Amino acid sequence: MAINGPVHSNVGLDAHGFNNLGDQHWNLSVPGLYEHAIRNGEGEVAAGGALVVLTGQHTGRSASDKFIVKNAASENEVSWGKVNVPMDPAHFAALKARMLAYYQGRDAYVQDLFGGADPELRVKVRVVTEQAWHSLFAQQLLIVPPAEARRDFEPDFTIIQAPGFFADPALDGSRSQTVIALDFEQRLVLIGGTSYAGEIKKSVFSILNFLLPPKDVLPMHCSVNVGDGGDSAVFFGLSGTGKTTLSADPLRTLVGDDEHGWGNNGVFNFEGGCYAKVIRLSAEAEPEIHATTGRFGTVLENVVMDPATRMLDLDDARHTENTRAAYPLDFIPNASETGHAGHPRNVVMLTADAFGVLPPISKLTPEQAMYHFLSGYTAKVAGTEKGLGNEPQATFSACYGAPFMPRHPTVYGRLLASKIEQHGADCWLVNTGWSGGAYGVGERMSIRHTRALLNAALDGTLAKVTFRRDENFGVLVPESCPGVPSEVLNPRETWSDKDAYDAQARDLVGRFQKNFETFEDFVDGPVKDAGPRLAA
Repeated sequence: MAINGPVHSNVGLDAHGFNNLGDQHWNLSVPGLYEHAIRNGEGEVAAGGALVVLTGQHTGRSASDKFIVKNAASENEVSWGKVNVPMDPAHFAALKARMLAYYQGRDAYVQDLFGGADPELRVKVRVVTEQAWHSLFAQQLLIVPPAEARRDFEPDFTIIQAPGFFADPALDGSRSQTVIALDFEQRLVLIGGTSYAGEIKKSVFSILNFLLPPKDVLPMHCSVNVGDGGDSAVFFGLSGTGKTTLSADPLRTLVGDDEHGWGNNGVFNFEGGCYAKVIRLSAEAEPEIHATTGRFGTVLENVVMDPATRMLDLDDARHTENTRAAYPLDFIPNASETGHAGHPRNVVMLTADAFGVLPPISKLTPEQAMYHFLSGYTAKVAGTEKGLGNEPQATFSACYGAPFMPRHPTVYGRLLASKIEQHGADCWLVNTGWSGGAYGVGERMSIRHTRALLNAALDGTLAKVTFRRDENFGVLVPESCPGVPSEVLNPRETWSDKDAYDAQARDLVGRFQKNFETFEDFVDGPVKDAGPRLAA
């Protein structure tokens, strides 16, 4: 069958075991992929030009269906357990053989891409998909090499994705018909039974999280922006905490919105695009991100569109709360052209506290920063992962990205501590969650207030105000901030029922303490003592 595309590598798909394929479509352009996606019936074009697709059953990551092959490359390096579930090499071999057989007679879309803006540290990734829109997604999210680099492109890792392939637990060792399996020895990822494109990008993230720590580079689930004076800021946070939104600041240059490394030369983006949540996205509050939903080249996952007018309804969550927009970084007006920035002056840890207990911003000591980095607290609300209901779930995800961290969390924690100490970064805990009561009673924190607090932290304004020590969490809370009502800064004062606040605070402190028992044997005394304590 035909091999199409502007440029294809001398290292073909036969090197990965493919044979008897239909047509091969290599490194197609954005317009070319649009044509294929429309012709294949994979999606529709919205008013403004975005490609709207539905992912079906899976509208978020299938965290329980992710495996790492246990072999010589991983056995003594991976932190095995509930997050990093082992797969037997024989099962992986069977899965690979059946997936390659599935591809026989089918077209394949291929993108040769880079993961990582640092030429010395990036990984060369080949993404093979059965649908054009997933190929477009991969191209928009990762870094596109120059054409000459694609002619002899030999991938470090290959991702084979087949939504129409269903795993068999008896044959493949999977939990269900959905599977995401990573083999560090074969340098291969197999994704089957899910159309959710986020599995592709997070597979690349998992790869870099494994490869970089031995090189003294900290991989981070974070966004990064930088001011005119070169003062970069890192924003840690899980999905739904505001990483993408808060880093898209018109007054600062966006380096990236989700995945970065912190090495000897500063910070660098792993990606070339953004993957933003867009449910109830406001043009007034988030104009840069909102504008991307009306642009040709953006992929919109599970966004509702009027079939007649093709107008979007970003407020409609009939498919999922986890609606997404995937777009290249240069769709943001003030995005970095290099994907690089200097060493951070500020490290911000974001949480969406659904209990309404944490202050909207607080300053952390280095020991508190370590404690909260290892804790990785937030509360997930409706839909960033398959299986979540409508009620919030308190979640502690080590390093603000435990599902993507193959190594033990303290490996990343020690790297962060070393970088903070070496470069003297200030650390902040920012709550973008609820105020005035828990979820269902209180209201979501005003993004206008959050931005004002962050700006004051990053430009040094908060260094000039008076702080008080929170009775339960021991963190320093500013008593004033320009543009923010003083009562907002003290969460207890926003609750009408003060006894209810105290009870909720005691509950959350207990959750922190229970969770941190996992790490007590791996950290020293000052870090253990930096955690929350019940008020006297």
